[in-house]
Amino acid sequence: MEKQKIVWEAKLIKHAGFDRIAVYFEKDQDLINRIKKLVGVKWSASLKAWHLPDTKAYRKRFLIPEKIIGENTLNKIHAINRQAYQNYIDTLYLKAYSLSTIKTYTVEFAQLLILLNDDDVNLLDLAKLKRYLLYCIQTVKLSENQVHIRINAIKFYFEKVLKQPSIVLEIPRPKKPSLLPKVIAVEDIGKMIKKTSNLKHKIILMLAYGMGLRVSEIIGIEITDIDSKRMQVLIRDAKGKKDRYVNLPASVLPALRIYYKEYTPKQYLFEGQFGGQYSVRSAQQVFKRSLKNANINKDVGIHSLRHSFATHLLEQGTDISYIQKLLGHNNIKTTLIYAKVSIKDLKKIESPLDKIEWDK
Repeated sequence: MEKQKIVWEAKLIKHAGFDRIAVYFEKDQDLINRIKKLVGVKWSASLKAWHLPDTKAYRKRFLIPEKIIGENTLNKIHAINRQAYQNYIDTLYLKAYSLSTIKTYTVEFAQLLILLNDDDVNLLDLAKLKRYLLYCIQTVKLSENQVHIRINAIKFYFEKVLKQPSIVLEIPRPKKPSLLPKVIAVEDIGKMIKKTSNLKHKIILMLAYGMGLRVSEIIGIEITDIDSKRMQVLIRDAKGKKDRYVNLPASVLPALRIYYKEYTPKQYLFEGQFGGQYSVRSAQQVFKRSLKNANINKDVGIHSLRHSFATHLLEQGTDISYIQKLLGHNNIKTTLIYAKVSIKDLKKIESPLDKIEWDK
């Protein structure tokens, strides 16, 4: 007798504040055994369903459409400009921009379309664009960096979608502030690591600093990316869609082995409580708590560990070209900014005040 086909249904849900995929089906032991093997799966008695992390892979497996960036924003845009917005998103995807860039650009471009209301974006001229940017600076009070991002988003539409590069060439840009990277002292980083008792959190900090990684690169490391024999880690599809190798610090290897046995991650080195990739927000919170526990009063984020890695290497005498390769910078000029914050040679300079005899 032919076995009856099991009917199942999958849908998106919110569970304990997390985006999840719930899978419903009639009780079938074979199917239960199969779904229990999936990473991050949980049973909910209240839902009477199995649920998994809302990931691209699981959406594909359970026939749920991928998340569409900008889908919710579309309803806020007047009908006259909705096609322009859709063309904008389609072009970003076709040109294989990163999801991070797509999210940023679509949000910034949408601000213009929402404000335009029923004015056609395709009929904008230079004078109207300048008035809009003045509104962003004077009324919305955007910073210089935010204005630059918004201009880049608008520039993409006229250059890449409408093929009208001439209009954006004449848009004036505000002068960017010359900001130096924020660096944490070696001793303070040591205090942060020592004051972090959770092994997973400790290793996140150690690798962020010890390999000079961006937060997206930390959470993107997969088990198979780590080569303990060559003492290297492959950083895949990093900023600019580039792969690179970084050196695995020897000092972290013993703790890393203990961590692997204790946490048994399935795919990513750092995984969330329901499985799947650890979130950027969680990694940032780990850093903030460690900063607080170490009593370090600095207004810095987790990216400062990458800045500190580069600056401390430079102060140790490491050639700037090697630092460039480890950081994955295209242009040496980007790396040279760390020469401005390095205090190796500045420490040798004695203040003229110290040469004056005065009553201490």
